[in-house]
Amino acid sequence: MPDDLHIDLNVLESEPAEAYHARSAEYLSSHQLIDFMKCPWLHHKKREGLIAETESTAYLVGRAAHSRILEGHDVFESSFALGGPVNPKTGRPFGGNTKAFREWAEAQGKPVLSHDHVELVENMASGVAMNDEAVDLLLYGRAEGVVRAGYCGVPCQIRIDWTHPHRGIVDLKTCDDLTWFEADARRYRYTHQLSFYQAVLAEEIGQRVPVHIVAVEKKEPFRCGVWRVSDDSLAIARSENEAAIRRLISCRESGQWPTGYEEVRLLDVA
Repeated sequence: MPDDLHIDLNVLESEPAEAYHARSAEYLSSHQLIDFMKCPWLHHKKREGLIAETESTAYLVGRAAHSRILEGHDVFESSFALGGPVNPKTGRPFGGNTKAFREWAEAQGKPVLSHDHVELVENMASGVAMNDEAVDLLLYGRAEGVVRAGYCGVPCQIRIDWTHPHRGIVDLKTCDDLTWFEADARRYRYTHQLSFYQAVLAEEIGQRVPVHIVAVEKKEPFRCGVWRVSDDSLAIARSENEAAIRRLISCRESGQWPTGYEEVRLLDVA
């Protein structure tokens, strides 16, 4: 990869998350591909709307942390309803399970974060700010940039957390414990996700760029770490992604969506 890398940030489209996800039927995303790699039948059912996907509290907090850390406090406050009503008798906020809080939340017209969740997000932002390498990566660039391009004969789309013009793709992850983050990266196939981002961006700009991960804990002491994803790991993941896309094309053509567990397996735990 070139030492004099310069990404023209104008290749990245600005698009709300809702508009991006609304086009998931037209374009393959990294998450759709990873679902397919886990189970083609799962991928098909999600794509056909046969599985209702709901936003968990953990996902909501993670999305809020992305907004606060990458897009800044103003965007964060405009995108989420923060806090909630205060009980006039106690002077303290109503709990998230109370009728008063639910009625307030329903009236906001946007995602709601309780006082506790706002504090959690601010603590994560402080954790990232304590890491000089993370600050340097996120000091200059573009948040949530969208790219659409053909990859392996399939229309694809990506929404990159952060693109630094000289240091490439930066992905923000939240985690329970930084000690086990590398195991989490293997479990959740982060290299496959980021290799997909790298490859689709390369279709647009003509070169593969470096990939970094900034990970921050969701609990005390809110440690933050930075990883550069190795070129070898990205190459291996890219090969596996491209093989999976070929299988996906075959499934689309045949209309057959296996679970991956059609045959008897040997269990040997001795």
